[in-house]
Amino acid sequence: MAEFTHFDAEGKAQMVDVGAKEETERVATAAATVLMAPETLRMIVDGGHKKGDVLGVARLAGIMAAKRTPDLIPLCHPLALTSVSVDLSCDDTRNAVDITATCKLKGRTGVEMEALTAASVAALTVYDMCKAVDRGMRVTEVRLTHKSGGKSGTYEAP
Repeated sequence: MAEFTHFDAEGKAQMVDVGAKEETERVATAAATVLMAPETLRMIVDGGHKKGDVLGVARLAGIMAAKRTPDLIPLCHPLALTSVSVDLSCDDTRNAVDITATCKLKGRTGVEMEALTAASVAALTVYDMCKAVDRGMRVTEVRLTHKSGGKSGTYEAP
């Protein structure tokens, strides 16, 4: 069974030393969903929200969040991301905004936390912008869907 890497032999938190690891192309994709009332989704789709372009603001928030991940997650390495994309789509059959965030770099450690942070913050931004009309929204299904690169290879969520 794999062991936790962020603890030393005495159980104290530590930042993992990645200095000896090989630089490889690394990609991670994460997803999140915001479930809401049909009327709320309709406001987003029609552009009728008085705060403006909900999806556009959430996209920018997600991109900015990916770049700030080491400021938010204590043991994350500061990374030189080469690409961050955040895509949002509306699904009126589920009354949902689905979010996908992909981060890329060439480096010694993965970008899973950056992708997860981007998807999470984009979802929270949708919630923040729409909470005045729908406090019952739910942020759900935050998860890693893909990662590639590095010694552990490729992961695809089932």
